[in-house]
Amino acid sequence: MPAPAAPRRRGPRRALTEQAILDAALSLLDEGGPGAASIRRIAARVDVAPNAIYTYFPRKTAVLRAVAERLLDGVDHDALADRGRPWRIRAGALALELRTTLIAHPGAAVLLVASPLDGPSASTLDERLVELFTDAGLGRAGAAGASYLVMDYVFGSVAREVTGIHDGGPLSPGHEPSAARAASTEQFVWGLDRILDGLSAWAGTKREGPSAHEGAIPPPTP
Repeated sequence: MPAPAAPRRRGPRRALTEQAILDAALSLLDEGGPGAASIRRIAARVDVAPNAIYTYFPRKTAVLRAVAERLLDGVDHDALADRGRPWRIRAGALALELRTTLIAHPGAAVLLVASPLDGPSASTLDERLVELFTDAGLGRAGAAGASYLVMDYVFGSVAREVTGIHDGGPLSPGHEPSAARAASTEQFVWGLDRILDGLSAWAGTKREGPSAHEGAIPPPTP
């Protein structure tokens, strides 16, 4: 009679970390777009039961917000605070760097447009931009508005560029034809320059003029 087989020993259990969860979520977003990073799929990607994910994040939205934070954390915030460089160059460099980061992750780019962006990295980025536009001569309120305008332009432009790009992995510099990518970047820079031109001119007036819609909307009828 053959001897009973020895019980199989399980291999070492894979350590689960927030970093591993975010890696998995980002890869799923790259592969399938905003709807691809479900808790079940993330758990399968890191080889754990779905309940294990909830030990680190209370819900899916928390995972996605953490992914957004991670992408924004990769932007060079300190370069914005370098007052030895002209404010316009700092603003332009930030916008281009952020665009490059988001285009490399099209699924996450769409996600950021719909996210509240109220985490530490997003807040730091906003504070740096407000400081930058204050240096440009805008008042505190004007600098806050300028920060919102530039970020809105970057996110909106990228969201438009990556619409429908969720069938493959993350975009690489060679993913699009070079001429198309160059034209897209050129258009982005052109629009950014026009925004910075306007902010520069507005700062030069040293006053906050009337709103663009003042007088265009009739007062409510008593």
